Amino acid sequence: MQKLFSIATVTLALSASLANAATINVYSARKEALIKPVLEQFSEKTGIDVRLLTGNGDALLARLQHEGENSPADLFLTVDAGNLHRAAEAGIFQPITSTDVLNKVPAHLHGVDNLWVGLSLRARPIFYAKGKVDPSELNGYEDLASEKWANNVCIRSSDNIYNQSLTAALISHWGEEKTEQWAKGLVGNLAKPPVGGDRDQIKAVAAGVCDIAVANTYYLGLMEASDDAAEREAASKVSIFWPNQDSFGTHVNVSGIGLTQHAKHKDAAQQLIAYLLSEEAQLWYAATNNEYPAVTDVEWSERLQNWGEFQMDDIDMRVLGENNAAAVKLMNRAGWR
Repeated sequence: MQKLFSIATVTLALSASLANAATINVYSARKEALIKPVLEQFSEKTGIDVRLLTGNGDALLARLQHEGENSPADLFLTVDAGNLHRAAEAGIFQPITSTDVLNKVPAHLHGVDNLWVGLSLRARPIFYAKGKVDPSELNGYEDLASEKWANNVCIRSSDNIYNQSLTAALISHWGEEKTEQWAKGLVGNLAKPPVGGDRDQIKAVAAGVCDIAVANTYYLGLMEASDDAAEREAASKVSIFWPNQDSFGTHVNVSGIGLTQHAKHKDAAQQLIAYLLSEEAQLWYAATNNEYPAVTDVEWSERLQNWGEFQMDDIDMRVLGENNAAAVKLMNRAGWR
């Protein structure tokens, strides 16, 4: 690992002269604390200044569209393949051409025509109540619609992009008819209205409102490391079940980044993407955000290792965006609100 780091450091040092006083502008849907430190590390190594604008992903996308060719943004970073696909469809990206970037990330984590690449992976498994649910009773996402979990499932609403992307993936694996029947069964099994965020669903399991729930794993990481004793206690009462290990694997999604159509500092911007995919940055990103590295040979953080190894669904991320409209319509027909 030290050898890889040294090579990356030398590469960055040599290429820093390309930009000299260049300033890269990044629009990010990730909170400042989750991205700014690694951007500062990049600046320290290269001398390239990075200006960061954070905000709601939809609002930033609308801003990019409004600014057009006058936009100062060189890069747009957001979460979920559905959102990245939407940005690509809006025409705000241009293809990433750096082979250093493209070769680091598996092809299924690239957008159409390499308009974006994944930076980290977020798993969306099933959570269950410790001591109350025998994990041998679970097998896959299919179980969420099983009668044995009647009035015992917690999940957030259908307007949440994470659930839309999960449903989009299931459409690809199962077809629309089976997925719609699954969604109807899931709705029939809800223990409570699908309100609140992922953390609320985990807390509901801990409180006995439901026995199983669906959420992204990094929320559990946030709860385990929280300063709030109540959150830590809630986290201690649930366990992760990795669904569909005997078929297509557990659903994962991405945070990703793309080069804007009117980037003024294209070479420096692609250099930053390459740094975000370096071993150093991937290790920091995974440990800080409790997400899985997008670069396959980077070691998982201790917390992620403690959750156990599992088979990830290696579906092409672009499919999640392409199936989004069908997923939303299907969820509406199923009465998932």
